Amino acid sequence: RFLFRVETEPADLPPGTAYPVDGLALASRLSFFLWGSLPDEPLLAAAERGELATPAGLAAQVRRMLADPRAANLVTNFAAQWLHLRALAATTPDARRFIDFDDNLRQSMRRETELFLESVLREDRPVTDLLAADYTFLDERLARHYGIPHLLGSHFRRVSFAGDPARQRGGLLRHASILTVTSYATRTSPVIRGHWILANLAGSPPPPPPPDIPALDNQVVAATLPIRERLAQHRANPACASCHDVMDPVGFALEHFDAVGRWRAAEDHRPVDARGAFGGGPDFNGVAGLEQALLARPDLLTATLAEKLLTFALGRGLGPADAPAVRTIVRAAAADGYRFSSVIHAVTRSDPFRQRRTALPTEAGGP
Repeated sequence: RFLFRVETEPADLPPGTAYPVDGLALASRLSFFLWGSLPDEPLLAAAERGELATPAGLAAQVRRMLADPRAANLVTNFAAQWLHLRALAATTPDARRFIDFDDNLRQSMRRETELFLESVLREDRPVTDLLAADYTFLDERLARHYGIPHLLGSHFRRVSFAGDPARQRGGLLRHASILTVTSYATRTSPVIRGHWILANLAGSPPPPPPPDIPALDNQVVAATLPIRERLAQHRANPACASCHDVMDPVGFALEHFDAVGRWRAAEDHRPVDARGAFGGGPDFNGVAGLEQALLARPDLLTATLAEKLLTFALGRGLGPADAPAVRTIVRAAAADGYRFSSVIHAVTRSDPFRQRRTALPTEAGGP
């Protein structure tokens, strides 16, 4: 079943003209963005009174909606899109290599990430906590997968690793859900992981590969060469090097995590080499070094989150015309300590969220 949302355009505006949506349309945008559902009576009443057209009235409704239990749908739906958690349902690690992987573990992986994001939202933590957090949420099944003892039962609870300089768990880059969807069935993929980080945390997705470039032949080289040497074959091709020189070093930093997110010190009896770098920048080592490199640019991390949230809220991809709105969202968040709620409030205040553009006439000969 489908639910269609219709926003009526004014009849007297020239094509391509930006105009503010009416109160009921804005209420609908807010409710589907924050709750994934229809507006409730208080929101509709505020829209009818014209309160959503004022900054104070709009902010009051957003605060109320974020405090409502239905805001958990924002976490579930947005995480599925932004972090590619939807792909986890179709991800099937090789049963011979990962004999303990099952659907219960798959569900626990996803739930860890959802509860973690919900905690950042509910506690109104800074965006940087998405990477810097020294805690996560575990049940017995996932704790056993991570090698964490003495945690029993199917209920999730918050587990802190504060003060542990060698901690293996915490923020998003240490979650098995993400580490699994960015791997192949039989092995890790620094390429996929590097691309995922660049696209979803650093706001700089590499272009797609040229259509005439074959994939790395896993059967030929996987059994004999370390992953760095396998990928060096791709970088030796000038058509591949421009992207792989950027993606691969970022993905290498996560090599201490195997294809289902378990920690490892060695692969095929060789010590793991988790040195990485961002596009010619200084080297870093492992997930902690990667996190620090990303956290050194909170504006970039926030801009990427703002782009993903705005895309989710609008139900469309962003274009050059949306760039000023993203910059405004980042400035507002920076002025408020990069708190997660400040990003959401700024998204709802942005012109793309509050406005529409009248349709342009179709080109001559077009449909």
